[in-house]
Amino acid sequence: MADIRRHPAQAAILLVSIAAATAMLSLGGSLHRATETLYERTRAATAGADVVAYSPGTGRSTIGALRSLENTPGVVAHSGPYRQYYTSLTAHGATGAAVVQVADLTPGPVDRPLLTSGSWVRPGGAVVERGFATALGVRVGDGVTVAGRRVPVVGIAVTASHSVYPWAPGIGPGGGPSDGGGLVWMAERDTRALASSDVPVTSLINLKLRDPATAPALTRQAPAVGPAFADTWVNIRPWQHIAEQDSVMLKGSQPILVVGSWLLGFLSIGGVATLAAGRAAKQTRRVGLLKAAGATPGLIAAVLFAEYLILALVADALGLITARLIEPAIVNPSASLLTTAAGPSGDTIALTTVIALAVAGLTTLGPTVRALRTETVAALADTARRPPHRALTTRVSALLPTPLLLGLRLIARRPGRAFLHACNTAVTLATVTGLVVIYAQPVKGYPGSAMANRLRDAQEHHVIVGVTAALIVLAAINTVTITWTTAQEARHTMAVARTLGATPGQITAGLSTAQLLPTLPGALAGIPMGLVLCLPFSQANTVWPPTWSLLAAALAALPVTAVLTAVPARLAAHHSVARTLTIEAT
Repeated sequence: MADIRRHPAQAAILLVSIAAATAMLSLGGSLHRATETLYERTRAATAGADVVAYSPGTGRSTIGALRSLENTPGVVAHSGPYRQYYTSLTAHGATGAAVVQVADLTPGPVDRPLLTSGSWVRPGGAVVERGFATALGVRVGDGVTVAGRRVPVVGIAVTASHSVYPWAPGIGPGGGPSDGGGLVWMAERDTRALASSDVPVTSLINLKLRDPATAPALTRQAPAVGPAFADTWVNIRPWQHIAEQDSVMLKGSQPILVVGSWLLGFLSIGGVATLAAGRAAKQTRRVGLLKAAGATPGLIAAVLFAEYLILALVADALGLITARLIEPAIVNPSASLLTTAAGPSGDTIALTTVIALAVAGLTTLGPTVRALRTETVAALADTARRPPHRALTTRVSALLPTPLLLGLRLIARRPGRAFLHACNTAVTLATVTGLVVIYAQPVKGYPGSAMANRLRDAQEHHVIVGVTAALIVLAAINTVTITWTTAQEARHTMAVARTLGATPGQITAGLSTAQLLPTLPGALAGIPMGLVLCLPFSQANTVWPPTWSLLAAALAALPVTAVLTAVPARLAAHHSVARTLTIEAT
């Protein structure tokens, strides 16, 4: 705890690095069967139908055929038949496709929508399904226009008998494919104005089965169903198909989060490893003091590991809490399902905890072992290690401008650090490349509803933007950390360069150059890496972005790196030369 108080910035960086990785990994793991879980909760809370049967029109033969399903073996309850009209709804200047379903003033035994605000349907008032209301920005008390008529919204509700917005219609007009849209409930009296030749209508009935697992077997080909619909078309949707349709929104999000979590994990390892390496010298002196006081190797190792492992556990907890707060928006993007009691599973918590401890433990293992192997006298002296002398590097670098000379010599003395920074940049640009690829795809969706098109693509866009933002922030932290660590380790060399005539500006430029030189190859390597990551999820009609846009993203990494390295480099360049050399001599 004392060491954390002495180095709060380093502790904060470690917390942010591991928390970001564990939060992303938790979100990726939580998406597995997330929609199915939310659907089951919503279905239980709303007495959702096991089977919904749709048939176009409202004729006597259609209604009679639907009513015959009430007597099908295995059916224990029903509600309906009801009518639903295909129309449009306008609110706050936005118009979207909608189906208006006739609703009983008192819901029946099957499909009892759960009100999340307001009250149930009454004459002169409409209830809007929550996903549709969220897309439109509608609240209780607002007025909406349905088929040219102004109607007040008296309630917002959720249901499991219809798919989530924008798939509420179930089927399209006349039994064909649906263009998508939202769901509105209105009293029978208020829907009479919709009955016209210009407004398509479908009839539906909700059924409850003795054994819900047998719902897929209730098809038009079933002996108990087929004869009644010999002259009428019918579409029978079991609850399993409705749940499967609901999960379509998340199919593109899970791979983004899973891949993003592993990339964030890689950056976290790099950041923690840099911190551990930068503190190696201080740890060595600390080990010397503990040895001199009589501490055993086991106690010393426990002291050195305790700080990182405790911080890792705290970071893991922060990551899981962050994931819990963000998860409802990820797993329920349309807001059409109940999200109560959602959160990371026990397996996910165990996985993130193990990974957080592994990141902290493995990255600090090397510096800890080196410190333990150092003899007590040498550890207490804590003298600077003489860098290896490379004659060829010296001769070549002597011909270069001072900032470039200093930068190349820093890279030559710490090639692993330069490689780590190049990998840091490559991982970030790989994610940026994925972002560019996703935004290059044409809008795919439903021609009948612009809002449905936007919602379908917005989910993946929001997720990839969030992952990219997290990676960029973590990469920026790593860049600043690497620059500061390099400056601290090279403070004696830079002090000598100052005595030989180098200006603070040249020292600053040299430290920045040491990070800029590996940035460009790392950025260029990130482009093909990102394209390779996109290949498993691409299709034959995937649109690949133009080369210039990818190269522009790679070149943008150079000025960004220059800005990030300027502050720590400038602070390090203004250290007192006399103080630095006096400490070295002592």
